[in-house]
Order: sequence, then C-alpha cells, then structure tokens
Amino acid sequence: QVQLVESGGDLVQAGGSLRLSCVVSGTIFSIHDMGWYRQAPVKPRELVAAITSGGITNYADSVKGRFTISRDNANNTAYLQMNSLKPEDTAVYYCHARQKLTASAGRDYWGQGTQVTVSS
Repeated sequence: QVQLVESGGDLVQAGGSLRLSCVVSGTIFSIHDMGWYRQAPVKPRELVAAITSGGITNYADSVKGRFTISRDNANNTAYLQMNSLKPEDTAVYYCHARQKLTASAGRDYWGQGTQVTVSS
C-alpha cells in the first residue's frame, strides 16, 4: 500500500520560509515522478513544482525563483523549500507521486495535504 505523508506546513509571516517534506512508503520511490500541488479555498488544485525520477524540475511561474523542489531517493523523501512567502501562497499543499506505466498512462498517489498560511 503506497502512502505519502506530508509535513512542514505552518503559519508564517510574509517574507518567511518553510520546508515541506513528503515521505513515501510502500513503493520504490526512485522510479516515481514527484510533484507538489496546492489548493486555496474556492480555487482549483494547481501544480506548484515537479521533479522527475531523473531529477528534471519545473515550476509554476508564480513560484519561480522562490521555491525549490528536491528529492532524496535514499530516504524516500521529496521536499519543497519555500522562500519569500507571500499571502497568496496560502493553501493546502499536496504531495503527488506518479509511476509511469506507458508514455501516456501511470499510477497516481496523493498525500493528505499540509496547510500553509502566510500572514501579511
């Protein structure tokens, strides 16, 4: 049974930093592409950052230069370092893992989410 457990969400002032962690169990972590998504109230879930199994990263324009995604395959953990936080970064952040099966299909797994609140 694959499990993703996020941690690190908190209340922080604007300009501050947080680091989110996502520990994955029940599967071979290194073969999964990993991502962080967020969802603010009454807004759709959006991709924040992603990192492939090979280490290629991409970011939403709104977080480029402020957020950094990384992974530690030895410890089955993905991270999201968030700097220069803004009130508009307030959301529930979800960890996502995708195991590619074919070029167009895969297995998707989600964590339960961790709340990030940025005060102005």
